[in-house]
Amino acid sequence: MKDGEDQASDKQLVVRVQKGDKRAFDLLVIKYQFKVQAIVSRFVWDRDELADVTQEAFIKAYRAIPNFRGESQFYTWLYRIAVNSAKNYVVARGRRPPESDIDAADAEQWVGSDQMRDLETPESQLFCQELEHAVRQVIADLPEDLRTAVTLREYHDLSYDEIADIMKCPTGTVRSRLFRAREVIDAEVLRVMSGK
Repeated sequence: MKDGEDQASDKQLVVRVQKGDKRAFDLLVIKYQFKVQAIVSRFVWDRDELADVTQEAFIKAYRAIPNFRGESQFYTWLYRIAVNSAKNYVVARGRRPPESDIDAADAEQWVGSDQMRDLETPESQLFCQELEHAVRQVIADLPEDLRTAVTLREYHDLSYDEIADIMKCPTGTVRSRLFRAREVIDAEVLRVMSGK
C-alpha cells in the first residue's frame, strides 16, 4: 500500500472505530497484527506469552482509541502501546527489558532487525514458521478471485486501483474481496495463535 493511501485508510478506520464500529478495529488488527507481534517478540519469547501480550496491546489500543487525535500516524501510536505493553509485562515478571529500543519516529520503517533474529528461540522460530505455513495454506485455499486480490495487495504492494485494473473489476470489488480474504486469514491466525 502506498504511504499516503495507507495513512488515509488508517485515519478512516480510526474515525469509524471512534464512532463505535468494532469491525473497523478488526481491520486494523488484521493489518498490524504481524508487526505488533514482531515488536512484542523483541521482549517476550514464549509463544503463549507472546500471543497474550500482543492481544493485550490491541486491547489497550482499543480502549485508548477514543483519545487518539491523529497527531502521529496510527502505526506509530500503536507501536508505542505495543512496546509499553511488552516492557510492562517483562517488568511484572521480574525481568529487565532490553536496553536497546527503536525510536518511535523510526517505527514506520521498522520491520525487524538482526538483533531481534538473534534473540529468537527455536520455539519462537518454529511458531513463526507454523504461522507462516498456515497463512500461506489459507491463501492457497482461497477462491481464485480472493487469492489473486490478496496476493497482489500483500505480496506485490499494489494499490486498489492497480489491482482493479489487473483484475478488470471496480475498486469497490477489490476492497470487498480483500476484506473477505483477510477475514478468512485472520480466523486462521487466531486459531494458530490459540494453539487449537
